[in-house]
Amino acid sequence: MSRNILILPGSARLGSYNRKLASEAMRILSVSDAVVSRIDLADYPLPIYDGDFEADTGVPQNAQLMAQRIAAQDGLLIVSPEYNASIPPLLKNAIDWTSRVRKVHERPVQPFKGLVVGLASASPGRFGGMRGLEAIRLVMRALGAEVMTQQCLVPRAAEGFDEDGRLRDDVARTSLEALCDKLLDTARSLSRNA
Repeated sequence: MSRNILILPGSARLGSYNRKLASEAMRILSVSDAVVSRIDLADYPLPIYDGDFEADTGVPQNAQLMAQRIAAQDGLLIVSPEYNASIPPLLKNAIDWTSRVRKVHERPVQPFKGLVVGLASASPGRFGGMRGLEAIRLVMRALGAEVMTQQCLVPRAAEGFDEDGRLRDDVARTSLEALCDKLLDTARSLSRNA
């Protein structure tokens, strides 16, 4: 049975290394039996999370749409840059708002609870975004996601991709392929939408 896998780049910047890495993951997963899709945070603009705003106006429609999309998935691959050894604000804000959604089509939902999550990062630095992924890991676990231990790091990302956006380094390519395979296998065995 095929599984639904969503790829979420944590950057909206067009030249982002992480958007390139997300495209590579999409290419790898597209040859599997998974139904693979991608979400772009630029398509879901949201105000900065504010409890008073939520109390006055409710959860914004874009957060509800993202929650609906995420809730329908068996697996999520977050491909994110590292900002100051942590989560980029665009991604953190999207997660914060999405986590506030309690109903989709009048049915109770916790968008991240039980969701299998894989993590990947490309960074110009030598650590490949590792510290940022650890911060994301903590947040996802707090929201009830099943976060995989395996991850993919692409250090020195400025030299990491060729002119077609493909990974140059065999180690990075093998790491991403292994992560995608493990994400799909884990989503098959732990599917919350079975």
